[in-house]
Amino acid sequence: MKTIAIAGTFDTKGREFAYVKDLIESLGLGVFSIHAGVYDPLFKPDVSNTQVAAAAGADLADIAKRHDRALATKVMSEGMEKLIPELFKQGKFDGILSFGGSGGTSLVTPAMRALPIGVPKLMVSTMASGNVSQYVGTSDILMMPSIVDVSGLNSISTKIFSNAVFAMAGMVSHTYKPLGTHKPLVAATMFGVTTPCITTAQKYLEAHGYEVLVFHATGTGGRTMESLIKGGFIKGVLDLTTTEWCDEIVGGVLNAGPDRCSAAPTHGIPLVISVGATDMVNFGPWETVPEKFRNRNLYRHNPTVTLMRTTSDECRQIGEKLAEKINLSEPGKTVLMLPLGGVSAIDAPGQPYYGPEEDKALFDTLKAKVDTKKVQIIEMPENINDAAFAEAAARRLIELMQNHPVH
Repeated sequence: MKTIAIAGTFDTKGREFAYVKDLIESLGLGVFSIHAGVYDPLFKPDVSNTQVAAAAGADLADIAKRHDRALATKVMSEGMEKLIPELFKQGKFDGILSFGGSGGTSLVTPAMRALPIGVPKLMVSTMASGNVSQYVGTSDILMMPSIVDVSGLNSISTKIFSNAVFAMAGMVSHTYKPLGTHKPLVAATMFGVTTPCITTAQKYLEAHGYEVLVFHATGTGGRTMESLIKGGFIKGVLDLTTTEWCDEIVGGVLNAGPDRCSAAPTHGIPLVISVGATDMVNFGPWETVPEKFRNRNLYRHNPTVTLMRTTSDECRQIGEKLAEKINLSEPGKTVLMLPLGGVSAIDAPGQPYYGPEEDKALFDTLKAKVDTKKVQIIEMPENINDAAFAEAAARRLIELMQNHPVH
């Protein structure tokens, strides 16, 4: 029997979770219930709050005495994060469902994030219509707006709860069929202005027996790729679009954090890296660009994205940071490719971000800072989107993967 885990506070939200439990069981599915509230639950769970607290090394009675909601949420969330992946490994459930406000969402989503990608996970939340990055992270959590607060049963809440249950029932009841035979996974990074490059490289890699996962370098995409590399899924990395460093250093909106470009070098994964779209910093709509940047070279990429050309000084800083990460590589496993004809579709003669001086500052910094005892540097006269550059990058990655296979 397929089983859905329900996790949350069965003390303060007991009626709501009891309704969901009954509905799941009425569909012929099993329920595995995990109580993460501090006080006594409305119905007997499969996993008690005492067990959850113990998983975090805490005593439930002590937590209850303190009457500190923030502390309780922190401790119980830590317990859930440790306990739920273990319960999944034991085969206790096939997917997980929860409901809550900001507290309930913060309580359960860390545990959801700790589950493998592909395990159905659905969070019905009052927070779902805003910025959910702190809840979803780099996982595949689905978030559904609760419309009304998760407080009581009414004509709106029961409809939303029912839809969530039916969605989960569908996800756990239908078996995923993998696409053909397993092929080695390659991760690649792409932006709109490097699409021709990655499209060509992807076709080349696929023709040579690899499956390519393309990540949109918008902050979340970079972080997700880094996470999958750390998780051991990836056999080679074609990180040709490292634009997220522009936003990290200059202050744009699509940064991927200070660990971007670290996973492949530190985990010994074959890596071909380049400087795609390092000519631009990303902001939202035109009116959201910070006042201090209003006199810079701005470009309306679309109604919701405004680009800003990086300066020579910024390019030097980007080059220094990229070199720092690249130098973490094991000798012989990384190749840095420099497209001397431009780093994006709009960094070319006649285009708005054509900047030979800025690009030279970037290239010279990399050539000066990258440890060539560890990393090979290849310079090509083409623009990054030229087919010759894309195929050369793909071909070089295949050579690295053949010479340094990841098991």
